[in-house]
Amino acid sequence: MCTAITFATEDHYFGRNLDLDFSYNETVTITPRNYVFPMRKVPDLNSHYAIIGMATVVGDYPLYYDAVNEAGLGMAGLNFPDNAHYFEDVAGKNNITSFELIPYILGTCKTVAEAKKALANISISAENFSKEFPTSTLHWMIADKDGSIVVESTADGLHVYDNPVGVMTNNPPFPIMKFALNDYYALSAHPLEHKFAKDLDLHEYSRGMSGLGLPGDLSSKSRFVRCVFTKYNSLCDKDEASSVNQFLKILGSVEQVKSLCEVTPGEYEYTIYSSCMNQEKGIYYYTTYGNPDIHAVDMHKTDLDADKLTSYKLQKDLEFHFDN
Repeated sequence: MCTAITFATEDHYFGRNLDLDFSYNETVTITPRNYVFPMRKVPDLNSHYAIIGMATVVGDYPLYYDAVNEAGLGMAGLNFPDNAHYFEDVAGKNNITSFELIPYILGTCKTVAEAKKALANISISAENFSKEFPTSTLHWMIADKDGSIVVESTADGLHVYDNPVGVMTNNPPFPIMKFALNDYYALSAHPLEHKFAKDLDLHEYSRGMSGLGLPGDLSSKSRFVRCVFTKYNSLCDKDEASSVNQFLKILGSVEQVKSLCEVTPGEYEYTIYSSCMNQEKGIYYYTTYGNPDIHAVDMHKTDLDADKLTSYKLQKDLEFHFDN
């Protein structure tokens, strides 16, 4: 399972935790404007906005997990098992496969408003990428500097929901997830007035007791609630270093430690990487499970008018910095 968030200081940031039990050898990959995106059901994207993000590159095709384009529009696909439903080709619609949706939206849209317009004429096709890479059950979060949306293709069609909290996890569907925040309306990051009973002598014997009840388990709904609470009560300076660091601290509040969530016997889900994309500057920051150092790739330091992918291997090895 995974968590995606937005965050804003002077600039706007978008990113996610990727929580899985194995890696697909993902790389930070830049797709320049003139790389030809082959499309299965609609015309190829011969020219498009440049994109930077995390992808598994298969046969020179970037299977993006999360990315941002040069206009500042960000998008991430997260697991949505049992609820995601894709369709056979629908006449009169742009039939886009699930693995094409990030390239298609980020390649052709500059804003969430433009993405909404494009999505109104899209049906998610059930076609697999290949036998080795079958269709993933996904839903998506799309964000620009003005807001975010959640896109879910379920058995009753394609749904686009405004996302006022700028957080998304996995199941259940987003409207149910957002409504669950009402169960925690009494939580606070500030000391609370004693209202339990006027005749009882009660006191806060520890800091943080106003947050009692904040869920701490790894389920999707709990991570959603905890991440929204952490984000909305987060304070940091507005410079780039402070912003990126705080963004990753927010994601750290829902990070998965290996061995706490068994997927199959002896195999455990964990946070393989955390990403933070500066949407204005086109910089992709990341950390990995084995290396908490923050690494960065700047899309504008490559030739964005090229026609070939540029990929950067993740720095996964832990380094110690001795102070004596």
